[in-house]
Amino acid sequence: MDISSVELADEKSSDTLDKDEAEYKNGEPIITTGRDVSRFAVDIRDDGDAALTFRSIVIGTVFAGLGAALAQAKPFCSFSPIYLFKPVQMSVSTVFLLLLIYSVGNCYAKLLPRRSLVVGTRFKALAPIIGFINPGDFTLKEHVVASLVASTAAGGSSAVQNFAVQRLYYDTNVHATTAVLATFSTACFGYGIVGLLRPLTVYPSEMVYWFNLPTVSVFQALHFDTAANWKRVKLFWSVFFGMFVYEIIPSYIFPLLNGFNVVCLATQRAPRGAVDVITNLFGGSDGNEGLGLLSLSFDWQYIGSGYMSLPLIQQANSWVGYFFCYIVIMGIYYSNTWNSRSFPMLSTSIFSSNGSIYHQSAVFGEHFQLNKTALAEIGLPALTGSNAWSNLTQNLAIGGLVAHVVLFWGAYAKDSFKLAYNGSQPDPHFQAMKKYKEAPWWWYVVLLVLSFFAGLIVVLKGETTLPWWSYIIALMLGAFVTPFSTLLFARMGNGIATNQLMKMVAGAINPGRPVANLYFSMWSHDVIATSVGLAGDLKMGQYLKIPPRVMFITQVWGTILGAAINYVVMISVVDAQRDILLSPTGTNVWSGQITQGLNSAAVTWSLAKELYGFNGPYFMIPMSLLVGMAMTTIQWLIAMRWPRIGGVKVDIIILPIIYQYSSVLSSGVNSTLTSSVIVGLVSQLWLRKYHPGWYKKYNYILGGALDGGAQVMVFILSFAVFGASGVQKPFPKWWGNPAQGNVDYCNGNSALD
Repeated sequence: MDISSVELADEKSSDTLDKDEAEYKNGEPIITTGRDVSRFAVDIRDDGDAALTFRSIVIGTVFAGLGAALAQAKPFCSFSPIYLFKPVQMSVSTVFLLLLIYSVGNCYAKLLPRRSLVVGTRFKALAPIIGFINPGDFTLKEHVVASLVASTAAGGSSAVQNFAVQRLYYDTNVHATTAVLATFSTACFGYGIVGLLRPLTVYPSEMVYWFNLPTVSVFQALHFDTAANWKRVKLFWSVFFGMFVYEIIPSYIFPLLNGFNVVCLATQRAPRGAVDVITNLFGGSDGNEGLGLLSLSFDWQYIGSGYMSLPLIQQANSWVGYFFCYIVIMGIYYSNTWNSRSFPMLSTSIFSSNGSIYHQSAVFGEHFQLNKTALAEIGLPALTGSNAWSNLTQNLAIGGLVAHVVLFWGAYAKDSFKLAYNGSQPDPHFQAMKKYKEAPWWWYVVLLVLSFFAGLIVVLKGETTLPWWSYIIALMLGAFVTPFSTLLFARMGNGIATNQLMKMVAGAINPGRPVANLYFSMWSHDVIATSVGLAGDLKMGQYLKIPPRVMFITQVWGTILGAAINYVVMISVVDAQRDILLSPTGTNVWSGQITQGLNSAAVTWSLAKELYGFNGPYFMIPMSLLVGMAMTTIQWLIAMRWPRIGGVKVDIIILPIIYQYSSVLSSGVNSTLTSSVIVGLVSQLWLRKYHPGWYKKYNYILGGALDGGAQVMVFILSFAVFGASGVQKPFPKWWGNPAQGNVDYCNGNSALD
């Protein structure tokens, strides 16, 4: 595999500027760098149509409810109550929302009267009002604004995740006003920082935000009326409806298709001990079942188009992490490291030393503060080996991230600010946007101030147990880490989970207070997570020529809507699926792994001295932060002396990505990995390199269509049959949907009991 062919701008000095030409095959450019994306993959066309209209805001507001409902079922980063409470965490593709908005927008434009209807009649005085309500054809920029209002509301929030934890584990029903203020505070503080960092994280060509490319491609295909786009639109709708119909099969009728594993099927009569080992390694279709080695998934909702967008360099680094993940987690469990054999191999719950669920309410009481007498009686909580490894690798990744950005990308960051200050940033889309008034920096400063005081009100009046000075430290920590995480996400398409660092600091300055720990990490981590998401939206606005001031209004309005709607949807799902969300394993439909993980970290880090101190069982977890920095520093020194080793550039090895993915199988449904890798190889190696023309025209539109079709069906099924509204209607049991045991027939570890 020619990994060097996808080396990014690190090797090209200062955003590659204008001195390097793209690589061509059969007369078509191979899309490799961010500069290639700007020049060849995204059309620079700007029709100058209106963006912020009554219609775009009304439609966006209506669909914000749908977007926020989906978002809370997400997870990491930053990355969506349909996906927060799912066993596999997926980001909600904007394609799903934009398709519905496109249909409604066109119906709105055709069915409502237009001003031409009254011009020249005795009702001509009504023309301005009618034109205001229905300005004419539904345009690309209106479509983008409406979609971004909805998708910004769908951004999810660790604030709402915290409220779910309090509702599940502390029997605390956070007041709606507190919830809305807290969510607004975290989101808008992050957005304020994004605005100040735009020269570094949005303007340059290499800031691609690869996950957005299918969405950008769909927008342009739907609205740019050319012969070439007609073929793309035809492909889009054909694939969309095909996937829409197909998705009901693996997600409802035939769930075995999400975890088809020949080893599991062939070992039904193996001895009990062997079946347990086989399940741990090869099982993976149910929550926390196993590592899913060689399982094949045919359920697109869990595969997603991300692997059709992420650069091959990122995916190659993640594969190295996957390789270590299989070896290390099995090694930790069967060597009984951290007393792992006393607990399930995979789980994010916390346990007592005898393997039972830890009785945390007795230790922390109704005031959420440590009772040392109860702690001495009940004992310290314990993590599963996989959960401890996940925490350790997160710290490795955070340390490696900071070191990598400073050492490998520091000069690039400096050049980006210089180019933006001089107005000479060479990106063609940035240059095309210069005709629009920029949103001034003080707008973002005002937003920072408002969000700061909103959060302060929550700290002083809400049930957070967080001191005001600790709140300020949380914001400062989040603001410090934000540029590092955003740079990695923008260039490579994925970020680093920084919540572990926040829990460490919270445990150090707020010992014995798990709820305070939750809120500290909420403000610090959510600043980073929302910054990444909103920076990606700003880049989309640059690609699609949305005026910066319109983008500001759009995103702030979407954030406010999402703050209220996310809270309401969270309550609905938590109340309807409470028992499953508290279960250490969950099901193949619902899982509390995210809320369990948040609670486990909050409880254990509130006992930082006892668990993570020098004599504690998990001492290596906080120390791995320094190890991660040291390893990347050594890599940088090697790269300075030997830039290439064995034909591979040393600086394309991105250690924080490897660390991050070396624990990605530590919980949840893991049967999707092999299929995801196959999708990435087909798209980013075969199509991109050997069929660049097809890749440029159809790759991203195909990914968007697959996502859209799958997610529309999953949304319908979640409320119709999966119980998001409180009533489940399971499909009748048959061979492809077994009545007992795990869906993939890997039935070790008492799955049939």
